[in-house]
Formats: sequence, C-alpha cells, structure tokens
Amino acid sequence: MSPHLNQKTRFHSSDNKLHGQNIICFAKDWNEDPTSCNHVLNELSKNNKVLWLNSISTRTPNFSSGRDVRKIIRKVKDFLSGPQQKSENLWVYTPIVLPFPKSKFSTYINLWILRLTFHVLIKKLKLSHFILWTFVPTSEPYCQSLGGDWIIYYCTDSFSNFTSVDTELISNMIRNQARKADVVFATSNLLVEELREFNPNTHLASHGVNYEQFSRALFEETEVPAELASLPKPVLGYYGLIEDWMDQNLLVYLAERHPDWSIALIGKSCVDTSILEAHPNIHLLGRKPHSLLPNYCKGFSVGLIPHHVNELTKHMNPIKLREYLCAGLPIVSTDLPEVHYYGEHCKVAESYEEFERAIQMILHTDTPELRRKRSESMKEEGWGGKVEKIGNTIMSLKL
Repeated sequence: MSPHLNQKTRFHSSDNKLHGQNIICFAKDWNEDPTSCNHVLNELSKNNKVLWLNSISTRTPNFSSGRDVRKIIRKVKDFLSGPQQKSENLWVYTPIVLPFPKSKFSTYINLWILRLTFHVLIKKLKLSHFILWTFVPTSEPYCQSLGGDWIIYYCTDSFSNFTSVDTELISNMIRNQARKADVVFATSNLLVEELREFNPNTHLASHGVNYEQFSRALFEETEVPAELASLPKPVLGYYGLIEDWMDQNLLVYLAERHPDWSIALIGKSCVDTSILEAHPNIHLLGRKPHSLLPNYCKGFSVGLIPHHVNELTKHMNPIKLREYLCAGLPIVSTDLPEVHYYGEHCKVAESYEEFERAIQMILHTDTPELRRKRSESMKEEGWGGKVEKIGNTIMSLKL
C-alpha cells in the first residue's frame, strides 16, 4: 500500500463518487487514434476538471527520421499554443521536455521544467489540490515531486515489450510507478497479476465501449463506405494500427488460400507492408475517422484480431474486441488471453489452419439474429459505467 494513503484527505464528495475534482494526467498525444486514455479522460471530464498532458518521450528520437523530426516540430508548435480547451472541463497541453529518458541529467532538468510548467498551469486553470493520473511509465521520475494529492497509475499495456523502447529502463519505471502510486489500475488480468506484486492496491479496469456509436453498424440507414462496399464479398476486416504486432504472414496465408476473400485493413501503417501490398485481395485503406468505424464494421463479414502471440500481445486487452462485438461482428482472433473471456462470441485460433477454418465456419453460420445478440451483450459494457467503477474504487479509499 502506498505510504501516502493516510495523508490524503483532500477529497470531497457527499455521494462517494469521483466528482468535482481536479485531475492532471500524463497521457499519449491527443491527436493520435482514440484509445482508453481518450475514453477514460473524456468520461472523467463530465464531472471533474481535467488537464491532459501530451506524451513525454518514451524513447530517444531518431533525428534522421522524418517522422520523428516532424513530431518534434509539431510538439514545439503545440507547446507555444498553450493549453487548448477541448470541452467544457477538458484542456490539452504539450509540455516540453528533453527527449532522452535514459539520461539522468535530462531527468533532472525535466523535473525542474515540469515543476515550473505545473506552477503556471495550476495558476492559469485554477487546479490547486489535484489528483495526478498517469497512463505512461516515463512519468515515473517526476510524479512524486509535482504536488498531486494522490497518484493514480493506469496501465494499458506491457510497455517494456514494445520494440521501440529500452526494455530494462521501461520495466524499472513500470515497477517504480506501481510502487509509488496510491492506486493502480490495469486493463488486462495478466497486467493486474504482475503489477499487484509491486502494489497490492491494484485493480482490473477492463475496457469499455461506446455502445450508441458502434451499434449503429446494425442500423438499416448506416451506409457502408463506397471503397469497402465495392470489394468482392466476403470481406474480412481489421482496424487499428498496422504495427509489428500484426501477423502479416497470417493475412498473406489467408489471401493466398482464398483469393475470393477480400481482406480490408483500416489504419495507419507504421511498418513495412510490402508483403501485404503484393496481394490483390488485401486492401490497405488507411486511417479513417473514428466516427466512421461503425460504417466500415457494417461492411465486414468477420472482424479480425490477427496479432502475433508474444509477451506484448498476451498482456493486451484490445479495445476493438468490444467494438467489433457491439457492431454485431463475429470475431476470429489469435490466441490472446483476454479474448477467451468472450468465447461465446469469438473464435480463438492457435494456428493458421484453425484461423482459416474458424472464418469458414462463421461465413456459413452467421445470421442477423446472432449479430443482434452479440451487440446486445455489450449494452452493459459502456465507458461511463467502467469509469464510474474506477472512481468509486478511488473514493472508497479516502477514509
């Protein structure tokens, strides 16, 4: 248990809910595709004042990479723009720090920068007596020195297993962040098990879903985008980042075995996709607005989760899992632990052959009634209820 718990007395809520608080949160970059950061902080901002701090670096940038240089330029511009109000109670700000997480000197300088930044923002936005949340392990060296009444660590991934980071450095940050936090939330059961070693006050915070948005996939008036509607049926669909955790060879196997199948991939490509592009029935459609994802889901015959199975993905709890189900889609996934909890509606495959057979079976057995049943199973999985439960857990510890 965190040593701070007995000292934290600044909460005030007559109904034992997390309302009327000030929250400052280290998160990913606001302009990236929506993830749990967006959903959780948007929900919190309905009843609390929230300041979202864009990502502080998880790795040293590659200055020969145009992508990294453009990101640095954008961050400087955002920093100069000051805090941007996105809704009544939500502001987004880009702090400037030295992007060298392994350097002790940089960490020392960054702490002073962040202290000054907090002083200015707290005064400007009237955020005295705030709860400090973090979704990113790289905030660990700073959290205890920034003046928050409580520290909440919300862990969404096994960050140390991303290929772009220093594994040992990030592993140490995760462990230390968990130890220092008053409360820890994690989005998968494996993450909870691991983090509970370092903080017994660790709780499962499984992802939610925007039911109203994704159930639109079942509405007659919802239109399938022309680029998808024009593809030969059936359409096997995926949306999300196309990253190194996607098993591209699995998709190639399916495409070669079934040239009559269309495989539609929606999302930003962050890795070489030349082996996919070589197949005429694999279609990389690029990133799409989040609001249009139900329209694309309506055009999918099957929703795919084609991830490699490794230490990174075994700790994942894909948000798309519940979004696919909410849209009524049958799902075929590789053998990820969190998918097994929805085995009634998902097929889990341990080999390429099993993955192929599962798709074939679904294509012969899926019905509109089954789609409605899958969607209705998500009615109680909304983000509002999930975040209220998180808030209640925090408030229960105030006494």
